[in-house]
Amino acid sequence: MRVVTSGSAYLDIDAYACCIAYAELLNLQGTEARAVSRAPLNSTIPRAVAKWGSPLDDYACQPDDDFVLVDVSDYQHLDSIVVLDRVVEVIDHHPGFETYWEEKLGAAADIQMIGASATQVFLRWEAADLLPFMSLESASLLATAILDNTLNLRGNVTTACDLRAYQVLSGRGQLAVAWPEQYFLECQSVIEVDLVQALISDSKRMRPESLLPEVFAQITVWDAARIIREYRSKIGICLRAQSEDWVLNIISISEGKSYFLAESSISQRKLSNLMPLDWSRDVAVPGCSILRKELLRLALSQV
Repeated sequence: MRVVTSGSAYLDIDAYACCIAYAELLNLQGTEARAVSRAPLNSTIPRAVAKWGSPLDDYACQPDDDFVLVDVSDYQHLDSIVVLDRVVEVIDHHPGFETYWEEKLGAAADIQMIGASATQVFLRWEAADLLPFMSLESASLLATAILDNTLNLRGNVTTACDLRAYQVLSGRGQLAVAWPEQYFLECQSVIEVDLVQALISDSKRMRPESLLPEVFAQITVWDAARIIREYRSKIGICLRAQSEDWVLNIISISEGKSYFLAESSISQRKLSNLMPLDWSRDVAVPGCSILRKELLRLALSQV
């Protein structure tokens, strides 16, 4: 069996979509595969997405199973089901572990600068000439993952491949023109219902050599200003419990820009060393949306 899985901390829409859609493709190609994860779903998978009815497989892994990693390449944070020596393929768009996997897997390590791993999975469907056989559910999931990861197709990470993939997949999945706004509003509603859990579910502890704050949380919402205005105190309490050196990146889709919230002067200085920022009442607003992985790539380039 080939088990398609992702990271250990949480499963976001990109990882979720890739697990399901890539397992579907492998099965069509004659390789028995299952989409499996023990990680909790995060706020990027609201009820409107979950009800599409494409659940992960309830499968108990066997000793001779192989593993495909999607939307993750950090071998220290893989799903607990993964046997590292039995990983046969990696599909990811996060920087930092390219050399490790290239040495281990060669061409089977597909780690590239692209907006979403969902686009990488789309390209595999396209190369196999099997797009007409993709389920509506997988098409909708992959399209939504591209929306989320490219910040409504407006983020700096968005490539021509992401744009083309979204166009094809949204048509295949029969998504409404208004779906992007509906999706991000639903994500914000989920976040506001349990903000603490949303922050914990999308927080990453950065390695010291990354030059970033120790705890880096990120949420994507429709209206970031509302989150700061209504929940600032709760955010501080939650993230201070993890470290004094923290930052929250709140991506505001309706405005097309990020809001950085960081209380510590050390955290603020780390971010200001990467880009020009003006801090006011512990908030800095760069002129565009920027993702955590972009900041990590920028920081690693300066090491």
